[in-house]
Formats: sequence, C-alpha cells, structure tokens
Amino acid sequence: MFRDRKDAGEKLGAELAKLQLHEPVVLALPLGGVPVAVEVARALNAPLDLLIVCKVGAPGNPEVAVAALVDGEPQDVVLNREIIETYALDDAALAALIRAERPELERRRLVYRGNRKPLSAAGKTMVVVDDGAATGMTIKVAIRALKRRSPREIVVAIPVSPPDAVADLAREADRVVCLSQPGQFRALSYHFLRFPRVSDEEVTAGLTEAASRHVIRYGGENPPAPAPAPT
Repeated sequence: MFRDRKDAGEKLGAELAKLQLHEPVVLALPLGGVPVAVEVARALNAPLDLLIVCKVGAPGNPEVAVAALVDGEPQDVVLNREIIETYALDDAALAALIRAERPELERRRLVYRGNRKPLSAAGKTMVVVDDGAATGMTIKVAIRALKRRSPREIVVAIPVSPPDAVADLAREADRVVCLSQPGQFRALSYHFLRFPRVSDEEVTAGLTEAASRHVIRYGGENPPAPAPAPT
C-alpha cells in the first residue's frame, strides 16, 4: 500500500532510474497521474508533459468507448473497431460522435496546458504515468496514439494494477513498470492510505513546478506562462 500519490511517484521514479532510459520524457495522464508523474520526472531529471485522452462514448451508453481522442500535434483519433461494429455505426454516425467530443478535449487542453505545446515524441523515450490501471484501457489508447509519433521507446509506469491488465499493457508498450500487481484488485483507492481527488489547480501547479526544474524551449526563448486558472 502506498501512502499517497507522491509516495507512489517516488518509488516509481527510483525503479525507473535504474533503467537508464534514453532521453526520457514523462507524460502524465490527468488528473490522478500528475502528482505521480511529478515525482517520476524529478527522479529522472526529465521534462514533464500531459497526455490528455477524451473518451467517445457509444450512443445511449457513454461509458462504452467507441473511440478516443488523444491531444497532440496532430490530434489523434483511436478507434475501437469491435465496439463500432457492435453498435453498427456507419462513418457519418461515428464522425458525429467524435465531433461532439472535440470541444471537451479542447477545454481540457486549455485548462491543463494553456499555451504550452505538446513536447515532441520523436526519438525520445516516452514514459506514460498514471496513478494505477484497473483495466488499462485509457493507457492502451494513449500508447496507440504515441506510436504514431515515432518515439524511440514507450514505457508505462504505474504504481498498481491487476496482473491481467499489466499483461495487456505489456503487449502494447515496449516496457511496463508496475510496482504492485495484487491478485485481489478492487478500486485504486484501496491501495493508497490517502487518495483524494486531484484538482485542476494541482495539475497546472505540478506542470509549472516541473517546468521550473527542467527548463524546456517551447519554440520561444522562455518557458510558457502557467495555464490560466479554470473558471
């Protein structure tokens, strides 16, 4: 059991540091992955960025994903072909569902990233961090989008996940570092002593703090201003 997300990030960072990764870039899945990723980036002396994923729900059943939008340049759409076929969605219906979710992805980008541009994955080791994975579905979508951006390697780093989800992720990523794989997995919160909800303000503060430690050129002379506070 971890004390909190910070403790989990420190322990993950210590394990990842042993791997001597080539030019690592840490990508946090908001919201809960950010406090973990801040500590991982600190341990690796690596830049920190976000990987924002927005699920596209099936008609009448928004919890079932027919696709997912992944923020980046370019923006990626990852399709769930099996679910699309189950719901017999034609191209026009699928396009309408995707179009309806794009404003939410843009909202999250503005709130969490502000004027920051996504960091390039080309030739880098992308370390995808979350606070755990119950099914691993969101991380799998993120991996599939990242593969299109020519990274050197994709490493998944999570504190806790059931063994079957870790096995699924290992088939998608180049490496998976998971500190705990309990056979009796319940909700993520059961594996932390403290597991509060992460706020938008904590996300932007974590990015700003990481940027102050690892100055990155974002196409200009200085690091960008912090993202605006959400309204």
